[in-house]
This record gives sequence, structure tokens and C-alpha cells, in this order.
Amino acid sequence: MIRDITIGQYYPAKSVIHRMDPRTKLFGTLIFIISVFLFRSVAGYAVATLFLAGMITISQVPVKFIFKGLKAIFMILLITMVFNILLTPGEVLWKIGIFTITKEGISMAVRMAIRLIYLVIGSSLMTLTTTPNQLTDGLEKSLRPLNKIHVPVHEIAMMMSIALRFIPILLEETDKIMKAQIARGADFENGNMIQKVKNMVPLLVPLFISAFRRANDLAMAMEARCYHGGDHRTQMKPLHYAKRDHVAYLVLFVYLAVAIGFRVMGW
Repeated sequence: MIRDITIGQYYPAKSVIHRMDPRTKLFGTLIFIISVFLFRSVAGYAVATLFLAGMITISQVPVKFIFKGLKAIFMILLITMVFNILLTPGEVLWKIGIFTITKEGISMAVRMAIRLIYLVIGSSLMTLTTTPNQLTDGLEKSLRPLNKIHVPVHEIAMMMSIALRFIPILLEETDKIMKAQIARGADFENGNMIQKVKNMVPLLVPLFISAFRRANDLAMAMEARCYHGGDHRTQMKPLHYAKRDHVAYLVLFVYLAVAIGFRVMGW
């Protein structure tokens, strides 16, 4: 399951989406997330599915690689669906003991499952087609107006970039520690819930120590290089919009208008 997490990873390719400005991809991801919550009908989710399928095709990222990330959220997805089915009031379909299954509960569970899946795929597609450096520059450039109210935009963007960089590193470190502990006789599968939590201690302690050590090494390296943020810091590759970015913005605005139209019409 650890190897199945795709958020934070980068998949190199030469697609149009890879060459787009990171600000365009950030805005596109935000528009897609908004549209997922605007759509409420089968027709609306069909539009979102076609849009997402088109972006995946253009990105040249293997479909198996993208959908592999859904394995990591299977339990969250299952719990979300069960709670929505059992706790949403409405027209009763079945009554099993103290539990009541309603028509509205099933509908809500399906919508929440679709939204959660599309959120993960959409976010993964952005990180898979954008390097951490590009993502940092795009975030900083997009949030730059907040500097006028003394918001540390550069520091926020840098922290988010470092966090994304650390995700695959920590996942790899977790996998190594888990295999080492299993070789020493650790059991992470058997036992009740309390026993499984206790069995995680030999995994979590060295993982936290390793994470703090890496963070300390990174801080010392940045300090040794006299790193400091601010408005006067230059970029090796300044961001510039190209023709493909303007076309992408036009497509995104049309897609958002369709989503708003579906919401207004009640579709």
C-alpha cells in the first residue's frame, strides 16, 4: 500500500500538460475540485469524467500508475460510504436491526465516493506532471498579491514544496524500516486493533527519528548556503505564459461555466 501512494511523485514525460505553466495547472486543479462539488447528477459526473479522462490522456501518464494511488484510500473510501449510507435520513429502503438504509443515503454515498476518487486523481495528476521546483514557483507567483498584507508567501510555498518532496522519501524509508522489522520477527498483520497499534511502535519510532534527522540536515544545508527568502530572490527559470496556457485557461473557463450551468439548472 505504501508504494501505491502517487501524490507527491513526479512522472517525467513530454506532454503538453508537462510543459504548461505551473500556475495554469494549479488553477486547473482548483477549477476541477470546484466542479466536482458543483455536479450532482449522472450527466454532471459524466462531464467531469470526460474532462478528467481527456487530461489523463493528454498528460501521457499511464492510467495504471494514476489509479494505483486509489488503493491507499480504499479504507477511507469504504468508511465514508458506510457512514453516509447508515446515517443519512430519508426514504427507508431496508431496516437491519438498529441500522436504516435510505435511498438518500445510498445516493449521498455514491456522490461522496466519486468526489473523493476524483479529488485524489486530480491532485495526483497535478503533482505527477509538475516538479516540486515548478510547483513552488507557481505557488509563490500565484500568491504574491498576499505580500501586500504581510503574508510570508515565499516561506509558505517553500514549506509546501519541501513537504511534497518528503512524501516519496518518507514512503521509501517506511518501506525499508517495515521490511527490516519483518525480518526481525515483527508482525504488522495479525492481532486485534490494540495489538496492531502496539506493533506499529517499532515502525513509527525509527521513522520519526529519520524524519527529524533529514529535516535537521536540510535546515543545516540551507543555512550553510546562506539561504533566505524574500522579494529580491531571483529564479533560475522565470515563469512565462505561452499560447498553450491561454488555450488551457479558455478551456477551463468553459468547463467551469458548464459546471455552474448544470448546478443552476439542477442537473
